Amino acid sequence: MKIFKKNLPFVGLSSLVLLTSSFATAAEMSDMDHSGMDMSGDMMSGMDMSGMDMSDMDHSGMDMSGDMSGMDHSGMDMSGMDMSDMDHSGMDMSGDMSGMDHSGMDMSGDMSGDMSDMDHSGMDMSGDMSGMDHSGMDMSGDMSDMDHSGMDMSGDMSDMDHSGMDMSGDMSGMDHSGMDMSGMQGGQPPADARSPDYSNGVPYGQYGKPMMMGSMPLWGVSVDDLGYQFDEDQINFEATGWYGTDSNRIRLRTEGSAQTKDDKEIDSLSSLAYWKPLSIFWNGEAGVAYDTENDKSALMAGIVGTVPYFIETDVRAYLYTDGQLRLDLGAEYEWRLDQHWVVIPEVGLTAFSKDDHDNDITKGFNEMEAEVRLTYETFSRQLAPYVGFSYETALGKARGQRRQEDESVDSSSLTAGVKFWF
Repeated sequence: MKIFKKNLPFVGLSSLVLLTSSFATAAEMSDMDHSGMDMSGDMMSGMDMSGMDMSDMDHSGMDMSGDMSGMDHSGMDMSGMDMSDMDHSGMDMSGDMSGMDHSGMDMSGDMSGDMSDMDHSGMDMSGDMSGMDHSGMDMSGDMSDMDHSGMDMSGDMSDMDHSGMDMSGDMSGMDHSGMDMSGMQGGQPPADARSPDYSNGVPYGQYGKPMMMGSMPLWGVSVDDLGYQFDEDQINFEATGWYGTDSNRIRLRTEGSAQTKDDKEIDSLSSLAYWKPLSIFWNGEAGVAYDTENDKSALMAGIVGTVPYFIETDVRAYLYTDGQLRLDLGAEYEWRLDQHWVVIPEVGLTAFSKDDHDNDITKGFNEMEAEVRLTYETFSRQLAPYVGFSYETALGKARGQRRQEDESVDSSSLTAGVKFWF
């Protein structure tokens, strides 16, 4: 009994010293050096760090490669910590961290104003972090200029929960240029994944690789007018044939009229040209042409397209070998009454740059042609018979010249014919 009485004051004093030391350690851990701290063992499962103050700690050599599953950071408050210039460059977190809970971790406060200049360049997080919970983690503070360039996150991070993580703070300037997150990808594609060219490993055979429709060379023929003018006793025609792709074509075009009585003369203007789109609504043409009416060849250039309200417009210029310049202007509109019946008004103007009395040509606008046709489209709109009315008149000095030669200035006629394409 005497021995125990003598030792009681010593036991009480020792307990008081230990209690005071614990409070002092928990109160301030600033400037602590964890550079050589080894946490690789299975000693952290179930650890509670919910009340720790870790301002100014050095983790540059900290080894956390051990098993940290079950660690609870749910109540950890880092909102008042100054983390500027913290060094995590050598921190090894390659261990098993599955099951770590950061759901309540608060990093939203003033961390010396920001987390700028934090160095994570050599941080190794290649371990198993599956199941880590960051759902409630608040990182809304200023994290500008944080360096993650060398951070290794190649480990297994599947099932990590960031659903409630608040990262609304200023993170401008953060450097992730060298960050390795290869472990977060899903690995190899499934065995039944589709190949980029849709071949699935099967060769194309004797026909070779298929081509897109716009890249295939095709051909077509379009007869816009093949009709008879009853009053003039002549057949009018306008046809175009082409070969090529949607971006480059060769076009053969001809238009004119053929007399059905007397000398049965044929007047036509034919051209062979290179065709190319210039924009969404406009195409360009350039080539050579031949005019049977004056028996001369010419260079041709033109532009064909659609103006607002879907009016089809074409402008073609012909430079003849004798220096004569001819300009043809045309416009056409399709007024669709229903799925088959269509009304097509059309007008055309012709002008020349100089007089040519041998061919009854005067300088300026020479003539105007107008026609209205009622068509009925059938056979998938590839064939359309029509009836219509045409009108032709001389303009400018050409009117006087025709009167002098005792020719008609104006003429009109009923027409009937067909238009088709294939």
